[in-house]
Amino acid sequence: MSNSSSITQFLLLAFTDTRELQLLHFWLFLGIYLAALLGNGLIITTIAWDQHLHTPMFFFLLNLALLDLAAEYSLLTIMSYDRYVAICKPLHYGTLLGSRACVHMAAAAWATGFLNALLHTANTFSLPLCKGNALGQFFCEIPQILKLCCSNSYLREAGLLVVTVLVAFGCFVFIVVSYVQIFRPC
Repeated sequence: MSNSSSITQFLLLAFTDTRELQLLHFWLFLGIYLAALLGNGLIITTIAWDQHLHTPMFFFLLNLALLDLAAEYSLLTIMSYDRYVAICKPLHYGTLLGSRACVHMAAAAWATGFLNALLHTANTFSLPLCKGNALGQFFCEIPQILKLCCSNSYLREAGLLVVTVLVAFGCFVFIVVSYVQIFRPC
């Protein structure tokens, strides 16, 4: 029987021990966060209150303001399809992008983002750490945690990262194709 142990928790280290720099970082990040929150809040409020903005394009913009980056790729892909249909198939726009279709596409984007985040979170927190547990990063980024993992246990997360990159690349290709179709002469 071998004498081995693994660490099951990790620590996020502070930027600095200097109180003045800690306060500077706090106010800087608070300002950035509040600016993003205010911008998204204004988008959400404007779209919700103005009846003229209750169209598929603004419905997707509202969802984009509510989502994080995990689902933004999916929603941006849907939005490119919306613009393609609006510009290249205007007579079919109401049929192809009715309210039911918009809700289904937005729900798919939300579900994709949620599933992606859930898989990464569950997998990351199940990895045994044996190379220490201190992260010298402000953000809890997956590649930094993978550096602390034992032997080949990081391969599961690396596989999830590859799948995520492939899905994001697929979304990127769909967005590019949609806009190429919009800009090509009909």
